Amino acid sequence: MENTVPFLDKLKRGQVCLGTCITFTDPTVTEALAESLDFVWVDMEHNPVTLTAVQGHLLAAKGTEATVLVRVACNDPVLIKPILDMGAAGVIVPLVRTAEDVRRAVAACRYMPEGVRGYGPRRPSSYGRRGGPDYMRAADASVFPIPQIEHVDALNNLDEILAVPGLVTVVVGPNDLAGSLGYPGQPRHPEVLRAIDTILAKGRAAGIPVGLGAGGEPDELVGWVRKGVSWLSIGADFWLMVRAITQLTTHIRAHAQQQ
Repeated sequence: MENTVPFLDKLKRGQVCLGTCITFTDPTVTEALAESLDFVWVDMEHNPVTLTAVQGHLLAAKGTEATVLVRVACNDPVLIKPILDMGAAGVIVPLVRTAEDVRRAVAACRYMPEGVRGYGPRRPSSYGRRGGPDYMRAADASVFPIPQIEHVDALNNLDEILAVPGLVTVVVGPNDLAGSLGYPGQPRHPEVLRAIDTILAKGRAAGIPVGLGAGGEPDELVGWVRKGVSWLSIGADFWLMVRAITQLTTHIRAHAQQQ
């Protein structure tokens, strides 16, 4: 639940939120980056990030305005529950295909009777200092699932997905979407770009902000914002590091050869 309000308020005001994907377990990575970002996206789907490491990243972001979003490995309430009990504001749910998938994700983020989330918060309850019906209602209103639109089935079912009650935002996964559309490794194929344009247009019509995870050159990233992306995950921690060192060493070596 930490830092939920700044992120959602920015989206409601139409401000573009910027973040990056966190793949390292060391929480100092988040501590170093958070002050420059609106959110960090801790990735448990593709990286060896443990629950203990997730908690460290949540602690590292405390005191900043960076909202911590966590991508779980799959749409399973057993995986989502401990992430919320640690205090994450949002849970990114990969590879949803249908509105029923999204309803399950929403239910995993809501306490009974509205959902299926079991009660057992630790950090969000200030270690037991807060609780009861008011706390549970506040938690239901603040934590949110983020379905990842990255399969052709989700694209075909998008109208129904965007109409699911309790949905706050969705995010596009261009690489898996490209593979699902028959263009593996080609996230900028014209058909993939047309599909993303459709997602953006339908999200705008439904009043649902659309996020996107992408790397690329600065002008390309600005292009996504101009297309209507409301929140943008810029590469990943390792990508930023490799990009910076490659640019610096290439520049220095080129000038050294001119001596």
